Amino acid sequence: MRIAGAALNQIPIDWENNLRNIKTAIEQAKAAGVELLCLPELCLTGYGCEDLFLSDWMPEAALAHLQQVREWTQGICVVVGLPVRLNHRTYNTAAVLRDGQILGFAAKQFLANDGVHYETRFFAPWVAGETTTVTWEGETWPLGDLIFEHQGVRFGFEICEDAWRADNVRPACRLMGKVDLIVNPSASHFAMSKTDVRYQLVLKASRTFDCTYLYANLLGNEAGRIIFDGEILMARNGHLLKRNQLLSFKEVDLEWTDVDFATKPEPAAAIVPLPTPDEYKELNQAMSLGLFDYLRKARSRGFVLSLSGGADSCFCAVGVAEMVRLGVEELGLEEFKRRSGCFPVSPSAGKEELAESANQTIPRSQKELVQQLLTCAYQGTVNSSDDTFNSAKELADSIGARFYNWGIDEEVTGYVGKIQNALGRELTWKTDDLALQNIQARVRAPGIWLLANVQNCLLITTSNRSEASVGYCTMDGDTAGSISPIAGVDKDFVKKWLRWAETELGYLALRHVNALQPTAELRPLEDKQTDERDLMPYTLLNRIERLAFYDRLSPKQVLAALGGEETGFDTEQLKTFVRRFYTLWSRNQWKRERYAPSFHLDDYNVDPRSWLRFPILSGGFSEELAGL
Repeated sequence: MRIAGAALNQIPIDWENNLRNIKTAIEQAKAAGVELLCLPELCLTGYGCEDLFLSDWMPEAALAHLQQVREWTQGICVVVGLPVRLNHRTYNTAAVLRDGQILGFAAKQFLANDGVHYETRFFAPWVAGETTTVTWEGETWPLGDLIFEHQGVRFGFEICEDAWRADNVRPACRLMGKVDLIVNPSASHFAMSKTDVRYQLVLKASRTFDCTYLYANLLGNEAGRIIFDGEILMARNGHLLKRNQLLSFKEVDLEWTDVDFATKPEPAAAIVPLPTPDEYKELNQAMSLGLFDYLRKARSRGFVLSLSGGADSCFCAVGVAEMVRLGVEELGLEEFKRRSGCFPVSPSAGKEELAESANQTIPRSQKELVQQLLTCAYQGTVNSSDDTFNSAKELADSIGARFYNWGIDEEVTGYVGKIQNALGRELTWKTDDLALQNIQARVRAPGIWLLANVQNCLLITTSNRSEASVGYCTMDGDTAGSISPIAGVDKDFVKKWLRWAETELGYLALRHVNALQPTAELRPLEDKQTDERDLMPYTLLNRIERLAFYDRLSPKQVLAALGGEETGFDTEQLKTFVRRFYTLWSRNQWKRERYAPSFHLDDYNVDPRSWLRFPILSGGFSEELAGL
């Protein structure tokens, strides 16, 4: 039987978009002679509908929209993910349709409730071995722990998290010997190097449970923060049958293979490993796709960036340039422009659409696309250096971005003068250091916001995860923005990625920033301010952060772990850094609560809305730190 998986780029409760992609996938599958097609988890509604899953109307609307899919399934068996609500509980299900009929709904048994997932808030887990019925407008279908049959092939389900549980409790252990095929519609979020884990999971399951395993994941930046890589995997008895290219810019990515279910291959003696993932390349592809989807789904016209010439803002600028390069490389120039929704429409468009785009030139090359999609501004002060200006200007020019340069000293002087008059005293670096640093960052916000608003663009904010952990940022200043693409990436990785982008991607203008020590440039130049002097070495900061919140260790345990590692610091210095980290972390939770939406790119992040929750007000680890 020819089986297939399709990755779909869906949008929460965008019925038109989601149904169009489902229809396209079915049409492509039929054209390829596919007999059984698996679509991703919750692909009809979108995975990221949040508390809408708790309403009565939305799951009911999903069931109503499923009826449209029925008519497209003549001559093919299709799996479609959607929520079903019964007795005030919502279940995460996979509907099986064939020849215009609904055969039933398989229900998810284990719910993801860690990291970026909060499924137990929205869904009830289904009990193994139990079934019930669903009724809609006079028709009734089975729902629950079900086995289906198509053309003599018996198949059952694991839905995403079901497959990540222990082999002796997951659904596959009860399906063994009863089915030939296990189908897994998934919404498994992207994280660097995660594809290797998923690959091992699928191939080992096919060998352990003596079956063919079909896996299809969601694709793209669906709802804002989480990116799905669209992975499709097909394996049989430990042998890989098919795997696709991840993180595609397509709306529908279909892969198929033929399986002779009448014969069985010998189980693989060992799982052939994938090549070691290139995390720099993975992050580049994920961030590019994340930016592209965010741009078009937010119905924006491009991005605006306060380009300081430092590492973080340079990373973001290259990120937009790579979004264009990779998108055009896969889709072609015209399809990229059409999908983005940012450019003049065809001559057949209506008068209003033409009027809206009348002042916009039509880009004819990748560099012209970047010019239309990215506007940068260097906002200097007396504390800014020629090094960072040259870094910003040369990078913007080299990628084709629009570049503006203006000073903000007059505005800073005005605000400082007002407060000095109000207080009746002079503000000095000796007595008012942080306040004088912060006003410079805050004064940069109104102008760059105005530029973004005038152009109907998304304002990029550039803070990274290391800064977010310790609050090394100015709220309503350098954190001002609509989207914070690198807030899930640590500073040490940012610096390494920039060196990789200079040498491997050919962004030679990055030589300026790669030669600089990261600095906020908010104190007088003679102070020679650097981030690591203000905080601690970034490699150490990242290590403390991971031990504290990924490994969930106490301050005392973190110090003990560091003491057993080659850090280059003695115990007293390590105590100082551990105290500083926890103190700054606790003091700055309110800042993390206010960050612009960020992408989940690593195996963890510090965003309280997608991975790590912490009280805004707390004791600040005072007893624990005193115990060091």
